[in-house]
Amino acid sequence: MTGDLSSSARRPRLSRDIVLRAALHLVDHEGLDALTMRRLGQELDRDPMALYRYATNRAELLDGVAELVLAELVIPVDVPDWQAQLRRTAHEFRQLALAHPNVVALIVTRPLATPLALRPIGTLRPLEQMLELLVRAGYTPVRALHIYRSYWGLLHGHILNELQEVVVDPEETDALLRLGLHRLPNKDFPRLRGLASALLAGYDGAAALDESLDLLLDGLTAATSAPREARRSTA
Repeated sequence: MTGDLSSSARRPRLSRDIVLRAALHLVDHEGLDALTMRRLGQELDRDPMALYRYATNRAELLDGVAELVLAELVIPVDVPDWQAQLRRTAHEFRQLALAHPNVVALIVTRPLATPLALRPIGTLRPLEQMLELLVRAGYTPVRALHIYRSYWGLLHGHILNELQEVVVDPEETDALLRLGLHRLPNKDFPRLRGLASALLAGYDGAAALDESLDLLLDGLTAATSAPREARRSTA
């Protein structure tokens, strides 16, 4: 009994931050499906019932994990070069996604089932910050919203594509085998199998993101420099 009390005394007092960071660690190492109150209780060496004080259900845990990751993404709004800031933010978001690939599904797809006003506050801060950045750059609020949608759509699509570039067998030297494409019947997937070497050798996620950003930012520059009447019809 004395040993149990002493062990309990050594454990840090729980807080929402400690619970969510343990949940994030669990998701990072074991995947989203592993995140349950029971498993998280084991991770924290606590009775799972004690965790309901910090998250009433698994859905709140998932939202909290998404908020915790997005809290690392801060978008300054008072900067001299808003396009450079959009590029920096894109690469910072990519690094976050690569550091926490199992959380990407929460950030990209989970909001689809939740109305905007009911989403966790922390997941809305990047939206508010980007709208402020773009309005300060001279865009109307409505136009800023259109740009935000295009920008984040680009980022989400890029990240989902990049995370598919997974090597099945790193020890294998043959490109077809490394990617697991040898499992696909050649008669049905000749083009995809034929691109095995290109899929391995030619992909640079950061460079590919910059290329996509170039297209978006060049388009914004062209639209901004267009005659006022033409811009008004698209604002």
